Amino acid sequence: MLRGIHRRLALRISLRTALLGACLALTTCAQIPDRRSQIQTLGEIRVVTLNSPTTYFTDASGEMGFEYDLVSHFADALGVRLNLQVADSVHEAIDWVQRGHSHLGAAGLAITAQRQRLVKFSRPLRRVVPQLVYRMGSGKPSDLSDLTGVLRVSLDSSHPEILFIRQGEHRELTWEETADASPEELLRLVAEGELDYTVANSDLVSINQRYYPQLRVAFDLSEGQDLGWIFAHNDHRLHADVELFLQAIQDFELARLRDRYFGHISRVGYVGAVTLASHVQSRLPKYREEFERAAAEQQMDWRLLAAIGYQESHWNPKAVSPTGVRGLMQITRNTAKFLGIENRLDPAESIDGAARYIRSLSNRLPTDIQEPDRTWMALAAYNIGLGHLRDARGLTQEHGRDPNRWVDVRAHLPLLTQPKWYKATQYGYARGHEAVTYVGNIRTYYDMLVWMTGGNAADAPIQAQPEAQPPPDQPDRQDPLAIDNPIL
Repeated sequence: MLRGIHRRLALRISLRTALLGACLALTTCAQIPDRRSQIQTLGEIRVVTLNSPTTYFTDASGEMGFEYDLVSHFADALGVRLNLQVADSVHEAIDWVQRGHSHLGAAGLAITAQRQRLVKFSRPLRRVVPQLVYRMGSGKPSDLSDLTGVLRVSLDSSHPEILFIRQGEHRELTWEETADASPEELLRLVAEGELDYTVANSDLVSINQRYYPQLRVAFDLSEGQDLGWIFAHNDHRLHADVELFLQAIQDFELARLRDRYFGHISRVGYVGAVTLASHVQSRLPKYREEFERAAAEQQMDWRLLAAIGYQESHWNPKAVSPTGVRGLMQITRNTAKFLGIENRLDPAESIDGAARYIRSLSNRLPTDIQEPDRTWMALAAYNIGLGHLRDARGLTQEHGRDPNRWVDVRAHLPLLTQPKWYKATQYGYARGHEAVTYVGNIRTYYDMLVWMTGGNAADAPIQAQPEAQPPPDQPDRQDPLAIDNPIL
């Protein structure tokens, strides 16, 4: 750990020294006002990004995403604050950079000939493959001449440009372009049978196949596209700074970030009932007593707590997720600090802490939410954060449904991935479909555990307490999922 800290400190010092030397090497550096000088004067760098699971988002762990982490490192290397700006579209992000509203754009944009006429790109950060996606069971097309339905793509993506090029080979090719749906939303429409085909990048396809296993890739539309940061064409100094930074971190930090966010997505899948039954025999007996004790203290069904643990880690106390959460119950560092957990890898501490925190989440929900809806919403908050759950309940009410019923809130959680809806909420973009899948999996595991242990499912898996109160005030700890926390 100390070696990693020393490496980061050395990188920060070497980068700042190198950037200063590059500036002094330019004889006109002190004479021409530019964005690099403005960054130094302001003490902050304004970076525009987009809400997306491949760029920037917030969840129960806080702000995260490949682009967010990378640009945070760059701001740190410059010794300035990061002022992150979230645009509603690629067009808006490019416009902000062109007009100087943002110093640079870190939004996972594909480097295309059309876009290069508008902005300057950094060296490639990573590479994706545009893929034609269809729904399982609808017939796999062999090429673009084999399409038998509607192909719709996002106008805000680079995919219309790719299709226009491919149209030279397939004269009969037609498609629709929409400004009202992101590639992620179009994938949902294909998965639900409302659209025949769409085009999405390989990373986004792999992420969404976890939630929509009926999505299938027919074929790749090109060999691949490089993604990079964007700058104004006349912004030579900041562009040079970024190139120096990316070169310095290429072999370790950049590779680590790629693996953290994208190295695992193709390996994630659903665990079947047979595997669960096997683990009930081989793993659960080691931790059942801890589940029973912690659940009894928090007045909940121990099998619900065990189902959460299975969803989180398959009852593996040494599990570490790609985003850094640890232990049998996959508790974040901030949550562990709030709960007073000293060792997240200790099964007893992890189970006890998770039980206390789920109880805390349940207590914070409005008192008019009844069971079992209260339990399912507490689980959604455990996954996505109370702030995003509150946004989803607000959208549910806005659509004339009952925000106190899980079945209604569940139907509206996926709206948090759609700009039309999330940009009007307090906490913004969230992977609402992930929370839906998360709660659904736990309910299934809970029912199976009830059946396997020879009991009956409780009508209220988390029992109501006489007086629902927030956890005791702990001034030396910050609650990472507080409903009034504006970063969620």
